[in-house]
Amino acid sequence: MNINEQALKLHEEMHGKIEVISRKRIETREDLSLLYTPGVAEPCRQIAADYEKSFTLTRRSNLVAVITDGTAVLGLGDIGPAAGMPVMEGKCALFKEFGDVDAFPLCIDSKDTDTIVNTIALISKSFGGINLEDIAAPRCFEIERRLKEVCDIPIFHDDQHGTAIVVAAALLNAMKVTKKTMGEMKIVINGAGAAGIAIGKLLINMGFGNIIMCDINGIICEGDARLNAGQEEISKISNLEKEHGTLADALQGADAFIGVSRPNLVTKEMVSTMKDGIVFAMANPTPEIMPEEAKTGGAVVIGTGRSDFPNQINNVLVFPGIFKGALSVRAKEITESMKERAAYAIASMISEEELTPENIIPSALNKNVADVVAKAVADTAIEEGIARI
Repeated sequence: MNINEQALKLHEEMHGKIEVISRKRIETREDLSLLYTPGVAEPCRQIAADYEKSFTLTRRSNLVAVITDGTAVLGLGDIGPAAGMPVMEGKCALFKEFGDVDAFPLCIDSKDTDTIVNTIALISKSFGGINLEDIAAPRCFEIERRLKEVCDIPIFHDDQHGTAIVVAAALLNAMKVTKKTMGEMKIVINGAGAAGIAIGKLLINMGFGNIIMCDINGIICEGDARLNAGQEEISKISNLEKEHGTLADALQGADAFIGVSRPNLVTKEMVSTMKDGIVFAMANPTPEIMPEEAKTGGAVVIGTGRSDFPNQINNVLVFPGIFKGALSVRAKEITESMKERAAYAIASMISEEELTPENIIPSALNKNVADVVAKAVADTAIEEGIARI
């Protein structure tokens, strides 16, 4: 069987990848009285008198909602909320396995921004954090922004910020391998949706250099009437030289290419015009250019989103640790500084001695990464004054 057949068979056998279990067995009358009636009334009274106790007297302090509307599911597009459930379950399993964070999948049957925001806001008191997932751009930007305004817990759209953080981490180490200088890089990002725009913003905030955003129409430049709200916003801080043209034009003299778009958009000839190129071709399952082609074109460091090539750039290195750290200090939000510190933390997991063109990022299966990221996030929250414990 191929991987799709094996996965389908496994899902049919398991009937889902997660389950709810009790943290204490109920075997005696005393157990029943303590965990349910009449004893449960006392923690209810305590929370009614002091809202903060909802984090100490319930599992809320370690519980994240993984929420989608099914409009941008894992490279499959708008397949609906029910069809997105296997991905949400998988995400919850990863939360537990890598970060020991409990997570619950929720699929909202609506494409209306107001409905989605209101639904999530109304259930937010059940959770310690909200992980938005697989929601199409540009609607995802507004949903996240508005939820941050009305919720008192961290809101994190992983497709945006998880991707941005892991790309930044990989780029920090790729720079070391290629002897490039922070602040002097020309970086081309192809794909100006949720992930691409978030990557661009984070790399700009971290001071990598000049970021050139491209979409299906070529280089994004301020003033283009075809841009959506998210693209228009980033056009004001990217493409500092006001370049115009195609993706091929953008890649001439570029230090790095980051692809979050579609298969087979980049050729080895295009890579050959780069300067000691760093190529992160992350379209899945087929990247913008296959690693062997990129290498033939002269790329020095190559990464993809796939596990069967070196340098897999995968969000699982990010979100378990981000939430573990934020929850551990009951942070009010996840800030830009937290994201930057998380990127540096992930990059630090590869020592100078271990660093090679084929080893710039920790393995997606390295379970030590979450604790390192969590510490960086928690420390930053405390320093910024947004930790509540």
